Amino acid sequence: MKAITVTDRAAGTAGMTLQDRPYPHASENDVIVRVHAAGFTPGELEWPATWADRAGRDRTPTIPGHELAGVVAELGYGTTGLTVGQRVFGLADWTRDGTLAEYVAVEARNLAPLPADVDFVAGASLVISGLTAWQGLFQHGGLQAGQSVLVTGAAGGVGSLVTQLAKDAGALVIGAGRGPQRERILEAGAHRFVDVAGGELEQAGEVDLVFDVIGGDVGTRAAALLRPGGTLVTIPGPPALQRTDILARFFVVEPSRSELIGLVERVRSGRLRTFVGDVVSLEQAATAFGTGSGRGKPIVQVMVE
Repeated sequence: MKAITVTDRAAGTAGMTLQDRPYPHASENDVIVRVHAAGFTPGELEWPATWADRAGRDRTPTIPGHELAGVVAELGYGTTGLTVGQRVFGLADWTRDGTLAEYVAVEARNLAPLPADVDFVAGASLVISGLTAWQGLFQHGGLQAGQSVLVTGAAGGVGSLVTQLAKDAGALVIGAGRGPQRERILEAGAHRFVDVAGGELEQAGEVDLVFDVIGGDVGTRAAALLRPGGTLVTIPGPPALQRTDILARFFVVEPSRSELIGLVERVRSGRLRTFVGDVVSLEQAATAFGTGSGRGKPIVQVMVE
């Protein structure tokens, strides 16, 4: 099969090449998915799990990418709940070869059925961003209707979904970004926009929950706006701000079939949308991985329907 591979961690995206790789093996409770569309997260070439298996053994050359939408091609021994030919989407294991390939082996429990009226590109774009937004807001943030939420990076893949889900849950949503992103953030459903440049972020006022996807100085400034007893949910990691009167939650997204089903049903009903950027071929994946467009989440269309 054809796949994007990386052999040199120091080379970054410049070291990504399209090669022939062995067809994957379906272990117990696995499925082999014929990949139609795949997503990736900028910076994943820096993750330790990209370069080692669960036992810590080197696994270069590695195939990056973790989000996928496609069709089940084969069932591993003991696999139940899915059938050959079924449309699916989901999250590949961090420590196994990824989704920038024609075929990938995935644990069946990490996949959910993809309805026929949701295309593969939309399905792939929903996985990490959607699960991160859902888990951050409701599992780690404990969001309740009527609360106020400040979302940093509200124009991005995760931030735009956080904004939509928080609004749908009955929260007052303040979206933070840069000036040119104002319309995108309001389009995603934010009740207010604040520019992270200068001192405008502080105009958001006191909030119940901060969902920070940027980190650094912006994350620190946002956390300072939490009311006593408020909650900070952060993806980049806890900020430098030291406060004992708030809860701080840093987490790594986890697979969830039930959450994926809930998210895609929201897409079908029009309550949720993803912002897709460039859609490129497998041959163009290295370029998209390295630059992105800033217009939405890049998706690799591995096979055309």
